[in-house]
Amino acid sequence: MNNELKIKISFEISQIDKLLNESQLLQDLCKLKVPDFIELSAAAMVLHSFYNGVENIILMIFKNFEEKLPSGNNWHIELLEKATTQNGNRKIIFNSELKNQLEEYRKFRHIVRHTYNYKLNWTMMEGIMNNVNTVWNKIKESLIKFMESDEEIEIEKPHVV
Repeated sequence: MNNELKIKISFEISQIDKLLNESQLLQDLCKLKVPDFIELSAAAMVLHSFYNGVENIILMIFKNFEEKLPSGNNWHIELLEKATTQNGNRKIIFNSELKNQLEEYRKFRHIVRHTYNYKLNWTMMEGIMNNVNTVWNKIKESLIKFMESDEEIEIEKPHVV
């Protein structure tokens, strides 16, 4: 893995950290009460952006290792699946437990992209919204481990949310 990729991954990590830090008040509010339409829409956007950021990191890694990117209707599913398998000179990015957790965010992001906000309900979002920081910390640990497996440069570890 080259230094440029490590810098790009670290930057993307910092962006997701910022997203979750900036949305912490909303996350806290959602733990206190069922969100209204506006709060629900904002929470959906946070979750959508969160998963997009994770997917961007996976895509960067695959491109760096010159892996064929999935295509077709199920490419998002295949992308996540490939991240849990070793391929050539690339190690596994996420373990199967983390893949299963990420699958919930991927499914929700799909719903957000293909439905109207008024169809969202808190029941479908509550678990993933309340666990987003925990899941993110596991993702960061996996990414840092992935980057550190290559000793080219020292990576400053992002703070834990």
